[in-house]
Amino acid sequence: MGSFSSNKLVMIGLFLLILVLGSANASLSTEFYSSSCPKLLDIVKCTVEAAIKKETRMGASLLRLFFHDCFVNGCDGSILLDDTSSFKGEKNAGPNKNSARGFEVIDAVKSAVEKVCPGVVSCADILAIAARDSVKILGGPEWDVKLGRRDARTASQSAANNGIPAPTSTLNQLISKFGALGLSTKDLVALSGGHTIGQARCTTFRSHIYNETNELVTSFAQTRQSNCPRASGVGDNNLAPLDLQTPASFDNHYFNNLVDRKGLLHSDQQLFNGGSTDSIVRGYSSNPSSFFADFASAMIKMGDISPLTGSKGEIRKNCRSVN
Repeated sequence: MGSFSSNKLVMIGLFLLILVLGSANASLSTEFYSSSCPKLLDIVKCTVEAAIKKETRMGASLLRLFFHDCFVNGCDGSILLDDTSSFKGEKNAGPNKNSARGFEVIDAVKSAVEKVCPGVVSCADILAIAARDSVKILGGPEWDVKLGRRDARTASQSAANNGIPAPTSTLNQLISKFGALGLSTKDLVALSGGHTIGQARCTTFRSHIYNETNELVTSFAQTRQSNCPRASGVGDNNLAPLDLQTPASFDNHYFNNLVDRKGLLHSDQQLFNGGSTDSIVRGYSSNPSSFFADFASAMIKMGDISPLTGSKGEIRKNCRSVN
């Protein structure tokens, strides 16, 4: 009888633990605004479509904004905040300064949403939807975005400097950074596939194309060197496509590039350099549908990182400043 009771108590304890864990993100739901702002998804899509039509690269910029938001204290819209007298925000952190972009597109979406549903939709959620729409518009997979995040009232430059993986990262460092946020090695490789679109600045790959030529095809290194001089301070902001083949299309060519030893960033080629992720890269290079499915799953998982829900945070009126 005593044994039965203790077993029963253990079962009840486990059940309660599951309830507590499950409730952490219980208020995130794909239907969160279905009654409070039913036109939300259409408004975001329309504005993002117009922005990408004007400049294709914007799709990659919006996807990167979401990634950089989620990796610093969770997906809470903190990357959108301008510096104030009380905090140094994330915009001028190393990984974002002179490179994070798309803020004006989020502003335009927010403005359009506020006209229809004032004070209802968070900037954090707008960014999550904009990232999904960008991927879809450029030919990538679609997924239902979980919503209900609220906006942070502060931001941290130091957290951004420490939290966002650097382009010089080793494979172990990447696995560790992603793992700390509950993202698996497969999630890491799938999300890195976001580099199938967009461009990078010379400063992020200079060392890779000059000092690590043993990892790269010679012709590729030479091509990139033609627009990225060896001397620091010369051509630092010159751009190169992260995916040499189809830089404006969301596809699996990024992984073909890695197999062919044409990864633009050190951190890209680390995913295919004789290590534990080689097999995942090979799989995605030969099976685009498996990459699409895993990318969508990983984006949903990343969107679940430490959201502010319930009464935490706020719904900003202006994405650049706290209310």
